[in-house]
Amino acid sequence: MRIVVTGATGLLGNNVVRTALESGIEVLAVARSAVGSRCFEGLSQSTILETVDADVTDWNKLSEGCRGPIDGVIHCAAQIHIGWRNRDESLRINFDGTANAIRLATHHACRFIHVSTVNALAIGSASNPADEQTAGDGQIPCTYVFSKRAAETEAKRAIESGLDGVIVYPGFMLGPWDWKPSSGRMLVELSHGSPPLAPAGGCSVCDPRDVAAGILNALTRAPSGARYVLAGTNWTYFHLWSEIAARFGVRKPWIAMRPPGRWLIGSVGDLLANVLPNEPVFNSAAVRMSAQYHWYSSQLAEKEIGYTPRSPEESLDDAIAWFRTHGYFE
Repeated sequence: MRIVVTGATGLLGNNVVRTALESGIEVLAVARSAVGSRCFEGLSQSTILETVDADVTDWNKLSEGCRGPIDGVIHCAAQIHIGWRNRDESLRINFDGTANAIRLATHHACRFIHVSTVNALAIGSASNPADEQTAGDGQIPCTYVFSKRAAETEAKRAIESGLDGVIVYPGFMLGPWDWKPSSGRMLVELSHGSPPLAPAGGCSVCDPRDVAAGILNALTRAPSGARYVLAGTNWTYFHLWSEIAARFGVRKPWIAMRPPGRWLIGSVGDLLANVLPNEPVFNSAAVRMSAQYHWYSSQLAEKEIGYTPRSPEESLDDAIAWFRTHGYFE
């Protein structure tokens, strides 16, 4: 089997590449500046790995770099911006990039795996986690949610038109090979101690290695048109931050943030966004999202494609060990 993995230098994409290679699958790893990237550390001598320098929004480079027989396209590439700005750029990467990945799969008449996000689904409740079929919405319509939903709509349209495709929805991933880093920034920032106030909501903590394995199972075992949540253990952010702090031996948060504090911090972030070149990470969209319970159930994926999420404690331990080994806490 020979597959294309877009976003191959990102947290999930890099884990998909490594998991596929371990299974003997040939991989075309697509990313900007992929050739020579340290993200493929230890893999450069593999005879079944080919790195492709291409931006997913550039069809000519993407199609030229992905020649020969292809049995599957796993589209992991995405821009994650939790805020109100950068909508055009996010649409270009998340929507246009998805359209090109679909075009590539269509051209090679192969299976397409679209990596969406649980943030594109409806929100359940603390007592009733959401799944693929949960009705309603509840998500904050920030740039990331808007652009990823637009991308998923394009994937659904293509599947309804005959593309052999599957959509997966990862939860909040913490684990090794987070080179950029993405969600691992939380670990780096909390390694010196937590702020006194933790976010009021929660997330579904999962491991990118398990998500990668689930995606590869979906590649060969899922029926076309299937949709799977690939999440994990539902924790409050207060609990997650406390677990992280305990592992570093630093102070834990005192309490979850109350509504007045959330409003104040979000408002300050939005005001600063008007004068700073980059939108602060503590803008009102991010603050509002962090107060929600993004808790999900992966029962369908566990039943149909053998998705097996490990304990969040193991993921945390392995992620911290990986970041420490690679000098991120110095």
